[in-house]
Amino acid sequence: GGHTGCCIVVREASTSTNFLLSVLLHLNPLLAYSLKNCAVFPSYDVWDIFVTCADRDLTSIPDDIPENTLSLDLDTNQILTVNRTDLRGLSKLLYLHMECNAMSHIDDRAFEDLVHLRDLLLGSNTLTTVTEDMFQGLFRLENLSLEKNQIQYISPKAFQPLTRLQKVNLCYNRLHQLTEIVPILQLPNLRELVAGMNRFSSFETDDLPFNKSSLKILWFNGNPLRKFSVTKDVFPYLEFLDLSKCVPGFEWDVKENNFLRSLKGLYLSGTEVSFEMYRTIFQSAFAVEYIWLSSIKEWLNIGLIKFVCQMPSLTRLNLTLNNIYTLNATLLQPCSQITELVLSSNAMTNLSEKSLRPLNRLEELYLDNNFLHRVPVAVRGLSKLIVLDLSFNDIGELGCFDFLNLTSLLNLFLQRNRISVLRGCAFKDLKELTELNIESNPVYTMHDTFTVSLRKLFILNMNMNGFQGLRKGDFKVLPSLQALYLQSLMICSVENGTFYGLHHLITLALSAYTVNRDIFRGMPNLKNLTLYLPASGNSLSHQFNEDPPFVFLPFLTSLTIYNSNKKSIVISPNLLCGLQYLEEFTAVTFFTETPHTDTFTYTPRLTSLQITNSHVTNLKPELFQPLTNLQALDLPKNKLRSLNFLTRANLSALIWLNLRDNELTMINETILQSLPALTYLDLSGNPLTCDCLSIGFIEWVKNNNQTQVVNAYQYDCYFPPSKQGTKLLDFDVQSCKMELNFLCFISSACLVVLTLITSFMYHFLRWQIVYACCLFLAFLYDSRNRRKGFPHLYDAFISYNVNDEAWVYREMLPALEGEQGWRLCLHHRDFQPGKPIIENIMDAIYSSRKTICVISWNYLQSEWCSKEFQMASFRLFDEQKDVLILLFLEEIPAQQLSPYYRMRKLVKKRTYLSWPKAGQHTGVFWQSVRRALETEDAPEEDSNLLTAGRAP
Repeated sequence: GGHTGCCIVVREASTSTNFLLSVLLHLNPLLAYSLKNCAVFPSYDVWDIFVTCADRDLTSIPDDIPENTLSLDLDTNQILTVNRTDLRGLSKLLYLHMECNAMSHIDDRAFEDLVHLRDLLLGSNTLTTVTEDMFQGLFRLENLSLEKNQIQYISPKAFQPLTRLQKVNLCYNRLHQLTEIVPILQLPNLRELVAGMNRFSSFETDDLPFNKSSLKILWFNGNPLRKFSVTKDVFPYLEFLDLSKCVPGFEWDVKENNFLRSLKGLYLSGTEVSFEMYRTIFQSAFAVEYIWLSSIKEWLNIGLIKFVCQMPSLTRLNLTLNNIYTLNATLLQPCSQITELVLSSNAMTNLSEKSLRPLNRLEELYLDNNFLHRVPVAVRGLSKLIVLDLSFNDIGELGCFDFLNLTSLLNLFLQRNRISVLRGCAFKDLKELTELNIESNPVYTMHDTFTVSLRKLFILNMNMNGFQGLRKGDFKVLPSLQALYLQSLMICSVENGTFYGLHHLITLALSAYTVNRDIFRGMPNLKNLTLYLPASGNSLSHQFNEDPPFVFLPFLTSLTIYNSNKKSIVISPNLLCGLQYLEEFTAVTFFTETPHTDTFTYTPRLTSLQITNSHVTNLKPELFQPLTNLQALDLPKNKLRSLNFLTRANLSALIWLNLRDNELTMINETILQSLPALTYLDLSGNPLTCDCLSIGFIEWVKNNNQTQVVNAYQYDCYFPPSKQGTKLLDFDVQSCKMELNFLCFISSACLVVLTLITSFMYHFLRWQIVYACCLFLAFLYDSRNRRKGFPHLYDAFISYNVNDEAWVYREMLPALEGEQGWRLCLHHRDFQPGKPIIENIMDAIYSSRKTICVISWNYLQSEWCSKEFQMASFRLFDEQKDVLILLFLEEIPAQQLSPYYRMRKLVKKRTYLSWPKAGQHTGVFWQSVRRALETEDAPEEDSNLLTAGRAP
């Protein structure tokens, strides 16, 4: 309920994952890259980035900080000094954090290039002196922190350049003279000065060589202050003053009440002064609205509170840490105008029934961190009370009249008590209640808890309670509920219909041993569901393998499942059926095996997917193909050994990829290049291999200008064993390139030689090679047929080109088949359908006594005719029989037969038939063909192997 002191500066962690992810997902990401010791993230301006180098054991500022850096975090390192060149060129920097280092020295003008810097945090170092030129160039600085150093001296001119400075933090140093901070108080835009926990013994305006300061907030607590003196109107705008924990005998001297006319808040916690001095303080601080008084118990019972509450402007009173064990009926009687009362941490066990009755304007009451055993009767009837905090007490139960007439109460905090039974009647007067927190109580039953309708309750927190089951109708009187938190280790069952009627519920956190779709009925507008599966002795193997559990949550956008059970969970492929609006899905220790490829077919709008600490091993691209909008994929602490699934996963929108702590040994950079929008990649904690197969990935990490591989320079080598203890990016890729270049030379040389040989053979020997292949096929066929002893089915096989088919039908068939009676084999008529052509040709040649080649220009240009002739000629010379008859339809010179090496040789040595030379004597021509067909299979030594006679 109250402030904790000026020097307790609250800072957020360096950069949370959720914040970084939100930045990446909702902004146009800047092209990022890997730094040696830092991580880079986009800022709200696409051309600016922020860099975090926090907690990296750095001893100096890295030299590779990008010039367009907007924010630089160097907290929690071992940086010793800031040299003048360390920050050179960072002219766009707005925020520089260097707290928790070991800096003892900063060069003059070290920040000179930071002309746009607004925040400079140098706390928790070992600086002893602020020199004259330390802050030169920081014309736009607004916030400067030098807390928790050892500063003893500040140059009078050190703050002159800082004309826009609004807040300075100097607490926990060794300053002792007010004159050392005078230049700060003179700054024209100064709003807040934190100078507590130093060694100042006095604060007197007579020591200030100026007439007016713009200061609004002054923290001067924890100094050995003996005197606070304002003798002139130096602080007309001062609104808040903390003089807590000053030395005993502290003296307050304000000459005129008007000098502190703007003062609204005054902290005097732990300041030991006399009663009369308190009176003096409060007389001159007439405009104060908020006062914090602690460690003043000895003055409480002699009228100090009475005097304080007589201040006409006072509305907020903080009495934390005063050991008020029992609040009596008279202490606060003069405080009827108080609207906020803080009685935290007083070891209080009881409040008198009438102790708060005079506070008829009270709106906020804080009784947390006491020892109350029940809700004080004194709170009843405070009809204007809006906030009541009873957390961290010892309350065991709630009575039906505990909150009687608190008709305006909006926020009720009861967490961390011993409440085991909640009676619905206790809330009967809380018609306006919007938030109820009962977290961490041993409430063991929900039955009849809310029997009174709390129609305006928006938030109900019942996490970590002791109830073992939720029943139908438990929340039926809470129709406006928007957020409900029911995480517990004890919940065994949730009855169907428990949440029926919660039409406005948006957020639900629930623990349950068993999950089915019917327990989610009645919440049609739920958007955020966090499901906890507690550890138990019961088997969970059948929870998610039946009906889709979330079909009654059509507008769910965020689903998180935490599993604490060690047993196997069988998960149905339709787990997410009905969640067409789901955007974020998180599963922690949930998948005991790789998800089914159909798991995400129902969630086309998913933008963020996280599967953590599971047994995912071999992902398939089909699993991600429906997720065309996926922008963030978190798969840390799994068993992945390959990223091949990314190649065909179609993740064109993916920006964030986290693969920490898996079992990846090799990373193929071409796989990552299949993710065109990837900006953030984390591969920390994988057993990476450092050898020549990794050089592509190493060079990609160093040279790509889009994807930042976070902490890449810290990746360790796990394999081979000889490389353990070294870093991946320190691997010598040049040695691999030398070997690769040699292999490329040998391969290229062999390829060139092979190309030359192939070209030579094609140009000079191609026909001989073709002929040899055909002869080889004919040889195989002949050997096979010879073993089988095939009979002759035809007298002659006619080899001709289709363009000469008319002549064959008009002239040859009538003469040879019609007149002479020969049995001829023609390919269009006698070839077996469906059989390979080459086999049909061989069968025709070897099933005929003779082969008649009807040669023309078209015949010579036909590939199949060429094969028929080559196979027939092989049979001629293999069997040494007169089996080949050449019949020329056209006059073809012998030199034109050069591509047909065997035909030209035969024509030169043997007689052949010529149709053009037959002229009008076709009868003689066909008689010559007949003689050739009648020739015996075993000719004499000088017989003509081509024909039986020469054409006339």
